[in-house]
Amino acid sequence: MPGLIKGLATTARTLARPTQTSEYPDVQPYLPPRTRGVIALMEENCTSCMSCSRACPNWCIYIDSHKETLPATTEGGRERQRNVLDRFAIDFSLCMYCGICIEVCPFDALHWSPEFEYAEFDILDLVHEKARLGQWMATVPPPPALDPHSAEPQETTAANKSARTAPTEST
Repeated sequence: MPGLIKGLATTARTLARPTQTSEYPDVQPYLPPRTRGVIALMEENCTSCMSCSRACPNWCIYIDSHKETLPATTEGGRERQRNVLDRFAIDFSLCMYCGICIEVCPFDALHWSPEFEYAEFDILDLVHEKARLGQWMATVPPPPALDPHSAEPQETTAANKSARTAPTEST
């Protein structure tokens, strides 16, 4: 009998407290800044270097590209070749959202987007091609501001340096 009374007392205490239920579809949840939702692709920055697909532990990134020959920019110069991205796809049914691909990308082509509502009825629809990955770039938040007391980045310092001028002759 004491166990039953103890259980009823616990139930009565819980009944008096307000609920912690979140009304998700009707009320959007608060997401902290820099939330990891889905991977977004900035296609202009991708050079098809394949470092993201090689680093992926689940092999869920598919990249197809071809080489394109560019004509010489100056007379007597040589032709250049560059990779052209044909296909960039991520299979989110395999992805474990570890972020290794974003960390190893040397050209900042991949970013975390806070978008999280991309559920599908069919598992085959979770393979997102470069067009859909590119649409999420609009939701990627800007990087956090630098600490006001930190040193200026080397890239900014180099960009702000004035070009060297040739010495002038004085006669």
